[in-house]
Amino acid sequence: MRSASGSRITRMGRFGRRSRTPAAAGAALLLGGLLAGCHIPGTSPAATGPALSTITVAAQPGVADAPLYLAQRMGLFRQAGLTVNIQNYDSVAREISALTDGGAQFAVGDYFDFFYAEDQPSHPGFVVVADGYDAAPSVMEVLTAPGSHLTTPQQLVGKTIGTPEPGVASFSPRTPYSMETLATQSALTGAGVPVNRVHWKPLPSGQLVNALQHNQVQAIVATEPTIYQAETGIGAASVLDSCSGQTDSLPLDGYFTLGSFAHKDRSTVLAFRSALQKAQSAAGQTRTVQTVLASAEHLGIQQASLLTLGAYPTEVKASDLQRVAALMSAFHVLTNPLDVSRMVFR
Repeated sequence: MRSASGSRITRMGRFGRRSRTPAAAGAALLLGGLLAGCHIPGTSPAATGPALSTITVAAQPGVADAPLYLAQRMGLFRQAGLTVNIQNYDSVAREISALTDGGAQFAVGDYFDFFYAEDQPSHPGFVVVADGYDAAPSVMEVLTAPGSHLTTPQQLVGKTIGTPEPGVASFSPRTPYSMETLATQSALTGAGVPVNRVHWKPLPSGQLVNALQHNQVQAIVATEPTIYQAETGIGAASVLDSCSGQTDSLPLDGYFTLGSFAHKDRSTVLAFRSALQKAQSAAGQTRTVQTVLASAEHLGIQQASLLTLGAYPTEVKASDLQRVAALMSAFHVLTNPLDVSRMVFR
């Protein structure tokens, strides 16, 4: 697993672990020091303030956008001359609607959904402001229930896999309809499993573990904290790391705005991105992120400390994001080639 700086973070197994209460306390002290006003290099307000001082960011709380909440808590947005309102939505589709109708100036969501929306004939013209969250080992897994005797990807042929409901794309039994199904179908293909012989069943994320436990599906595709809940709650086991092989270190989530807004309010976008990048850098301290997740996700510090985290990049690399678009094209999700470099804010 990579930190924001690119270094590897070693994943610790969830079972047989000693309590990490002292570490959690250290994380709380670390975050407390940041919030108390300790100097963070490069966080002095810009010489020229943003054109728009109050902005709204559309989000879905989760592991991926922890730095957004961290920036708010650390006062990084305020130091950049911004008052930021984080508005939570229950779907990416509603986030996109908020962007297009002016209810929000920025949104954070997965690349699959925004690239899919960009591919539509009436697309609004999105701009990638910042890379938010990249895959690392075990951040997205195919899990099976104990006693199922399903221990390899090859045994999933003919079985039904539960997945989170699609955000923007419509359900399709033949092509990926979400970031989870895109990554998983790629990993299955790499393992020699014909994806057209696997059945897919979209479910509300909160019902995935229950569906697996009661054999409504034979496997689920899960991310944190659902992975933690499935493993500790019902003893689920991983049979496939969805972000491995061709999807290793795949960019998962990013921050977006409309091209029209980026052109009109460039200074605002620069201020937002600058503050967010500092938070992404601070998120390289894993314990700091865990403390934010414990509060924002109502997980509790001990549970938050057991989650497997990906990487929080501090810069956008168009070539990395292009991997997502290339996979979407390879699996016939996009109707036209998508040049991601043209979408990146510069």
